[in-house]
Amino acid sequence: MIEAMGWLPLAYLLGAIPTSWLAGKLFRGIDLRKHGSRNLGATNVYRVLGWKYAIPVGLVDVLKGTAAVWLCGSRVPEIPLFPLLCGLAAVVGHVFSVFVGFKGGKGVATAAGVVLAFAPWALLAVTVIWALLVWLTGYVSVASIVSAALFPLAAWLLHDARGAVLIAETGLAAFIVWKHRANIQRLLAGTENRFGKRRSATAVGESGRERA
Repeated sequence: MIEAMGWLPLAYLLGAIPTSWLAGKLFRGIDLRKHGSRNLGATNVYRVLGWKYAIPVGLVDVLKGTAAVWLCGSRVPEIPLFPLLCGLAAVVGHVFSVFVGFKGGKGVATAAGVVLAFAPWALLAVTVIWALLVWLTGYVSVASIVSAALFPLAAWLLHDARGAVLIAETGLAAFIVWKHRANIQRLLAGTENRFGKRRSATAVGESGRERA
C-alpha cells in the first residue's frame, strides 16, 4: 500500500503535464487560459492555434493516460484495480493540473488514453460515435458527452467489463460528463459554439467571450 501511494501521485503528475498551455507558450507566446474557451484542451488549441498544433497536443494528452496505466499501474500487481486507479489519477491531473493553477482540459483525450489500455474495442466504438456526432451536429461537446455516457455500455458488451472495473469505468465516464456541465447549460441556452470556427489569439483575446 505504501508503494501504491508513491505511484498514484506520479500518475497524477503525468496527467498534469499542461500540453495545451505549453504549446501556446512555446509557439505563440500566449496563455491559452486567457484565449478562446480558456480551456486547456485540444479543441481550444485548434480554435486558437490551428490543426498543426491541436493534433500533436491531442495525441500527447492521449499518451498521458496510456503511460500512467502502463508505467505506473503495473508497479503494484497485488492490487488488481491499481492500473485503472492510476489512469483515473492521470485524468484528474489533466483536468486539475498543479502546474497551471489547478486548471486544465475536460479530460476527454487523457481518458481515451486510459481506455485504450483497458478496452480498445470499446474506445474504437465510441470514437466512431464521437466522429459521427461531430459531423452531424457540429458540437464537440455533444459528441464527447454522448460518447462518454455510452462507454460503460460498450465496455460491458465488447470487453465483458463487470464488477469493480465497470463501476470505475462508469465513474470515469460520469466525471467526463460532469466536466461538460457548462457546455450542457450553453447547449440548452442555444449559445454553444459549433466546431470548425477558428479565431486568432488576438481576436479571441479582444472579445473574451468565446466558449467551447
